[in-house]
Amino acid sequence: MAQAVEPTRTVIMTVDDDPGVSRAVARDLRRRYGASYRIVRAESGESALDALRELKLRGDLVAVILADYRMPRMNGIEFLEQALDVYPGARRVLLTAYADTNAAIDAINVVDLDHYLLKPWDPPEEKLYPVLDDLLQAWRRSDYRPVPSTKLVGHRWSARSSQVREFLARNQVPYRWYSSDEPEGRRLLAAAGQDGQRLPLVVTPDGTPLLEPEAPELAAHVGLATTPAADFYDLVVVGGGPAGLGAAVYGASEGLRTVLVERSATGGQAGQSSRIENYLGFPDGVSGAQLTDRARRQAARFGAEILTAREVTGLEVGGAARTVRFSDGSAVAAHSVILATGVSYRQLPAAGARDLTGCGVFYGSALTEAPSCRGQDVYIVGGANSAGQAAMYLARDAKSVTLLARGSSLSASMSYYLVQQIEEAPNISVRTGTVVEAAHGSGHLEKLTLRDTASGRSELVDTQWMFVFIGAAPLTDWLDGTVLRDGRGFILAGPDLTPDGRPPPSWELDRPPYHLETNVPGVFVAGDARAESAKRVASAVGEGAMAVMLVHRYLEQS
Repeated sequence: MAQAVEPTRTVIMTVDDDPGVSRAVARDLRRRYGASYRIVRAESGESALDALRELKLRGDLVAVILADYRMPRMNGIEFLEQALDVYPGARRVLLTAYADTNAAIDAINVVDLDHYLLKPWDPPEEKLYPVLDDLLQAWRRSDYRPVPSTKLVGHRWSARSSQVREFLARNQVPYRWYSSDEPEGRRLLAAAGQDGQRLPLVVTPDGTPLLEPEAPELAAHVGLATTPAADFYDLVVVGGGPAGLGAAVYGASEGLRTVLVERSATGGQAGQSSRIENYLGFPDGVSGAQLTDRARRQAARFGAEILTAREVTGLEVGGAARTVRFSDGSAVAAHSVILATGVSYRQLPAAGARDLTGCGVFYGSALTEAPSCRGQDVYIVGGANSAGQAAMYLARDAKSVTLLARGSSLSASMSYYLVQQIEEAPNISVRTGTVVEAAHGSGHLEKLTLRDTASGRSELVDTQWMFVFIGAAPLTDWLDGTVLRDGRGFILAGPDLTPDGRPPPSWELDRPPYHLETNVPGVFVAGDARAESAKRVASAVGEGAMAVMLVHRYLEQS
């Protein structure tokens, strides 16, 4: 039953059928927001809707609604969907256990979910209050009106539709998905004067239709920053993975005018991980998206600018300035640069795989596709941690998951805890010494040809889903002629530049390069793009922080 409603302050509502949890959430909310907001508590979706209707009749405002996912008779998503009709402008948060994160992702499309929080939310100072602060600020900026959402019309087997969905999801842009062969999707296409032959169609919150938009155009229309606010900074960070985000947090928090430039979405490969269990301070694991979201908000709070959908194509040195050039011809300059470009998954050399990319063949977790794998036979290519994490995540709903590894065992490249989990999962099978020889399908993946590397025998298997996690290719070609790299393209820095004790030929300073400094003074590297790096999230974050320390040292001596 909902508590009595009083016509006083703007409302924050919490709904949970467990009385103890309900009281605990309300207690934490009152402690932080009780002076400015009225906390309304309900223990069922039905009583919460009654309270909302009463508030609506009285003309009271509701800023945020937090609902538990697992409630009898009416679960959290069903409740929020009905609450949307009463208070469409209220920010919506789903409280969920880790096992229900798939439902939370689905809720983004169903109820325009603003955020989901994992239980437990202790300590609230770290996990609850920062999220609520941002949502309340956004609600106040909206002038309490319903917030229009981005609409995306596409097809299940459209590669570009898949790319746009992934771009919006990874950049935390709420959107509503409409299939082009469903009535509402057809209505939106007709309103935009399109026949569905070219997809996707994106309708921005202000009603602007975008047909097959490229990332920069899409980013500019959905509120992502794409243009630097200044021409010159203390520090430019290139790349928004763990190393880049770590550098942005430490650089901005220590007073450096910092701008981070990311070509797609912050998080890098780690941001696509369904679950990271060996990162310090998260004993129950954390998804890459959650870790990325927290790091991005943390960097922004300290004043770092974050630019999205900006492809860097060159680095120029002129006196004390280090200039980063973009693909559109514009540029931004700084006293120092940290290269945190990370790596990308290598392309599968199998015949037919390139043509089916985005149409059943995906690189990385592609979490927006995970709900479609329910009850399906899924194949994962790779033998390292990312492949193992994806296998565990997809196995929750897939009929079967088959992990294909070229090597003779997983233990050589995968963490022990993941190997154990995979061995215990009843619907995951591992095929070592196996490679994908060809991908087959008309318009979308239908079959794979697998080859046993020992016997040479080939086998044809049926599947519509393959996720690829093979190798790591550094994104450093644009540094040709400026920054020294090894034979595989990884950036050389510090001791690797002076194997014989002498600095590289182009080095003009009296001192040797700092530990993470490249052959260009003031240009540093952190994370997976560095030659011989550890290729772990924790080490990447640490190198980002260390690089900032060395930037300070460089600036002090310049």
